[in-house]
Amino acid sequence: MKFRIQVVRVADDGAMRITVLQQQVKTLKDEQPKIGEEVARELESTKHFLWHGNTFQALQRLEGLLIDLEFPEVPSPLTQKVVKGIGELETYIRNNEEFIPNFGERYRNGETVSTAFVESTVNQVISKRMVKKQQMQWTARGAHLLLQTRTKVINNDLEATFRQWYPRFRSAA
Repeated sequence: MKFRIQVVRVADDGAMRITVLQQQVKTLKDEQPKIGEEVARELESTKHFLWHGNTFQALQRLEGLLIDLEFPEVPSPLTQKVVKGIGELETYIRNNEEFIPNFGERYRNGETVSTAFVESTVNQVISKRMVKKQQMQWTARGAHLLLQTRTKVINNDLEATFRQWYPRFRSAA
């Protein structure tokens, strides 16, 4: 099951990785303007494809960049650093493909694009309960179960899941 909180984390992590790469590319533009401009354009395109949930095209762009950057006659340390970052981003996207939503479509449909406020609340509750000074302390397993339950409530899946576990369950409504 795809959880929104996991989706948000994946999207935030991916955006953060692209932001770091874009900063490195700014420096690359100073060192090698032509290559830097091309990499910046391709990264912006990749970001657009990811926003629209098109991981296939995003991965194609990154693969093309890797091929172009890995085989210069004399690779500079900065170019090697950018290549490493692009490779890590590509691996990250491949490993999390199923969790990357189409934010453009969600935005157009008036759906929630971010559940950061929910994630923040859950993090506050969990961190407060995991502090040893509290009367009642949660285990890591208990905190994980709370996150699963909260996610099912957000996704409106709690009743269906409960019915799956307890087929004779009757809701109050």
